[in-house]
Amino acid sequence: MKTLNFLLIIIAVSSLFSCEKEDSGKYADYLVARPLTISLEEFKNGVDVTVPQPINESGKIYAYENYIFINDKYKGVHVIDNSDPSSPSKVAFIKIAGNVDISVKNNFLYADSLTDLIVIDISDINNMQIVNRLHDVLRDNVIWPLEADIFEYDDWGNPDNVLIGWEVVTERRLVEEVQQRFDDVLMANAAENSVGQGGSLARFKIVADYLYAVDNHSINIFEISDLANPVDLEDVYAGFDIETIFNQENHLFLGSRRGMYIYDISSPAQPSFVSEFQHGTACDPVVVDGDFAYVTLRGGNGCGATESGLFVIDIADISNPALLKTYPMEEPYGLGVKDDKLFVCDGSFGLKVYDKSNVPDLIPLEHFDGITTFDVIPMQDHLLMIGDEVLYQYNYTSTSLELISSMALD
Repeated sequence: MKTLNFLLIIIAVSSLFSCEKEDSGKYADYLVARPLTISLEEFKNGVDVTVPQPINESGKIYAYENYIFINDKYKGVHVIDNSDPSSPSKVAFIKIAGNVDISVKNNFLYADSLTDLIVIDISDINNMQIVNRLHDVLRDNVIWPLEADIFEYDDWGNPDNVLIGWEVVTERRLVEEVQQRFDDVLMANAAENSVGQGGSLARFKIVADYLYAVDNHSINIFEISDLANPVDLEDVYAGFDIETIFNQENHLFLGSRRGMYIYDISSPAQPSFVSEFQHGTACDPVVVDGDFAYVTLRGGNGCGATESGLFVIDIADISNPALLKTYPMEEPYGLGVKDDKLFVCDGSFGLKVYDKSNVPDLIPLEHFDGITTFDVIPMQDHLLMIGDEVLYQYNYTSTSLELISSMALD
């Protein structure tokens, strides 16, 4: 009996190797994106304030007074009372179908719900009120997964369903079939001349009485002097693959897959193009501090680039930005600046802290590894950071960051 069992094991292992050999070169792993949809009726009624909920997939982090708002991708916003940073607590969940971004001014919260702009009065955090909904004002706002190799559209075209986002999974496919599929898509795109992709991190920015919301191609402009009743103004076309927005004084800095675009908002209702810095093709956010811009480029995905890095750009001459220095990174996402410190979220490679007192020469100060980091907000008195369903808070000390608390959001 033992001999028979041994022979069966040998046969099974041999079959396994034989299958692998037969499979060699014919199959490969691909990232496959499938549409996430909800019914049209659910989308129309998809805004509500509920009790706290477990987080599904953490997105952008936003701080306002004693509260932290964390986007749950495509689902809504978790509201956290941060009066005591050592013991933050969930207080509510704002359900918003298709939401990825928010911004707040004077207790009015602005949020996207796909192509709609939602306005919520949060002056009483225990009794938040939905006060307005502007329909079809964010015209190209669905985020496409840049890392995906294949898109399975299923019944996306069903008029009773609304696309809110994408689910990405790894699947093994025949290389020949996938290549044929790519060829068919390229031919179709050449005929239709159609492009549609998006990005991550902050895409909303309030400056004085204006809300600027970037989509894939444009700056959507809203006059919000009457906070509860935004006025939809004329959009400004800004290019392709716009992903993030940052403001310094009278300028907007847009991060795109092709570069950094700079717009003058001296006439706030009519942003005007100033200049651009081209860096090739990569996913990137941008932050600005004085005469310098810092751009992280994340390669190794659908953005096109193969390498990742941190770019330091001289913008003293705003009409002629110039690259000063590049630093290698692994998979950078968000970044932030405070005083002489630069904080870079390097994805699964943790948080990296630099001394930037002698730009462009950055000096590494600390590396918090063993954690996944996506976005960071350097507050006046402490640092907020969102990771993989975890909210981290750190005190600044004279020599380092000191952990205040870490809050699991599940």
